[in-house]
Amino acid sequence: MKWFIEEHLLKQSFLSIMSDVQKKLDIKMVLFDVDGVMTDGSIYMSEHGEHLKAFNVKDGFAIELLRSHGLLTGVISGKASGALSLRCEQLGFDIVITGCKNKLPKLKDICKKYSVAFEQIAFCGDDVRDLPIFQYVGLSVAPADAHTLVLDKANWITRSVGGKGMIREFADKLLCLQNNISSEEVYMPLISKIIEDDVTGIEQ
Repeated sequence: MKWFIEEHLLKQSFLSIMSDVQKKLDIKMVLFDVDGVMTDGSIYMSEHGEHLKAFNVKDGFAIELLRSHGLLTGVISGKASGALSLRCEQLGFDIVITGCKNKLPKLKDICKKYSVAFEQIAFCGDDVRDLPIFQYVGLSVAPADAHTLVLDKANWITRSVGGKGMIREFADKLLCLQNNISSEEVYMPLISKIIEDDVTGIEQ
């Protein structure tokens, strides 16, 4: 069963699909690839080999949003860089694995360490290296511009492309569906913290 979250779906079809998604959701952890998911996949390199990455602040806020609802979050990335390490530190991910060429063994280690079943994990990926993980997790998520093979295997395809708010889009809808609450209710834990000036750890 594929769950396509697309603008052109008729309202009745959309509600039917969302109802089916909701019945199947028991997500405890959300993991992300980086290049093509948290970024648009571009790498800016100098003659010294150093590179920069551009991250979307909307996606950054989504990590704290997931955390505010008790979900663990993490990164499993095939590349490693100082920019990525700094961003992961800023966002306070529970799990940070970089420079990982084979992600599936790391996923299995994570499940054991955190006592989380494969079915309780959502993974956001965009390229063929992510396909082995897609076969195991409970919810496989891809941005709209993911590789064709990834789009074919993904349970959930966002309207947004990688690096352009796809994580925020997914987090908003996931929390609404899994908790059967409105968007306003999804954001109340963070809004309350901001009102109380308890903003430690809230990054963008």
